Amino acid sequence: MKIFYKPFAILASIIGARIARSIFSSVWAKIDHEEPPKATTEEAGLPKVVAAAALEAATMAGIGAAFDRVGARAFHHLTGIWPGESRAEQK
Repeated sequence: MKIFYKPFAILASIIGARIARSIFSSVWAKIDHEEPPKATTEEAGLPKVVAAAALEAATMAGIGAAFDRVGARAFHHLTGIWPGESRAEQK
């Protein structure tokens, strides 16, 4: 039955990624009025490139984890089956 969770998780991941990208763009716009630099942007300094990458990674990871958790809880609420490992399976 846990196999039915996979499409549910994919949909939650897609929605979470879009929201995370939007949040990152909003936060970066408050930090700097330019687009976030890529590692290959010639004019950008190292601290700015690293800060942009770290902020983007933290935003994507945090929002991704939140959406994974909400998706798992919603699946559990709808089906009564927890999609991940349970405490009984860990032992």
